[in-house]
Amino acid sequence: MNADQPGDSGGSRDLHVIIGAGAIGSVIARLLAADGRLVRIVTRSGSGPDGVRAERVAADASDAEAIAQLSDGAVAIYNCANPPYHRWPELWPPIAASLLAAAERSGAVLVTVANLYGYGPASQSLGTAGYDAAHPMTEDTPLAATGRKGSVRAKMWRDALAAHQSGRVRAAEVRASDYVGPGAESVLGARVIPNVLSGKSVSVLGRTDRLHTWTFTDDVARLAVVASGDSRAWGHAWHTPSGPPRTQHDAVADMARVAGVRPVHVRALPGAALRAAGLFSPLLRELQETKYQFTEDFVMDSSSAQRTFALAPTPWDSVLEAALRSYGWRGTQDHLIGSK
Repeated sequence: MNADQPGDSGGSRDLHVIIGAGAIGSVIARLLAADGRLVRIVTRSGSGPDGVRAERVAADASDAEAIAQLSDGAVAIYNCANPPYHRWPELWPPIAASLLAAAERSGAVLVTVANLYGYGPASQSLGTAGYDAAHPMTEDTPLAATGRKGSVRAKMWRDALAAHQSGRVRAAEVRASDYVGPGAESVLGARVIPNVLSGKSVSVLGRTDRLHTWTFTDDVARLAVVASGDSRAWGHAWHTPSGPPRTQHDAVADMARVAGVRPVHVRALPGAALRAAGLFSPLLRELQETKYQFTEDFVMDSSSAQRTFALAPTPWDSVLEAALRSYGWRGTQDHLIGSK
């Protein structure tokens, strides 16, 4: 174990245990530490965000006994784990079971950071061609996914909800659409931002003209922290407050505008090229299951969380500024229109 400041946080009823230190777990840690909470970050390597007063512990999230011991005395456990994308069916079940057992043993609230995969395509959930503005995903949309990854995520919530309803745990789930923000593995991240800043064309998955909801990583973290301490959140899944949907074409154009550079050409990556790449890349092969998210409208309604917890999504331009800065952009003076 190690920490920015010496001291044993174990046993305190103000201890918050965060499993994972990626784009969401790191922000949760910063928010809690800034509020004076005791924070313990658990990752396989014992890593964690710089400049945050937190204890860092190396442990395997699927090791039920280790996680139970590390969660002893905690008030909340945050599941921000991120197993390899192509190994979800293998790795998620033991991790989810481990964290659920730790929450039951410790009495901590379990907050799981999740996505929208469990709903499956709109044709399965709602019988429509896509999740358009008239038929968006809500927290009441059936978890109808039949794919490998969607089924895993749906079962995780069903198991947690069953444990909550039986009185064994207090659980909540925070769902988000595709992330935008610092540290996010995003379709509006490494494949897009450097090209926008250098004036190069951008290739995107699926279609460029379908409406899509984008979620700011900081907004996910804020809702997770609120859900851990507000009893109204427990026993429910919540959609993270997110702004109006934008097509991939418009989102890239917005990014260029905010960066102060000329718009770049946005083209769709041919399906045949993605399938061919999948022959050599397990990650790209797995994208076949969720390609509907970018070939159809994919709109999420987050009004319930906004109304219940008085939370508003971060303004879109501010979201894009944060994402751009994470790639070295320092303001429009650094990338003037027409500069190289």
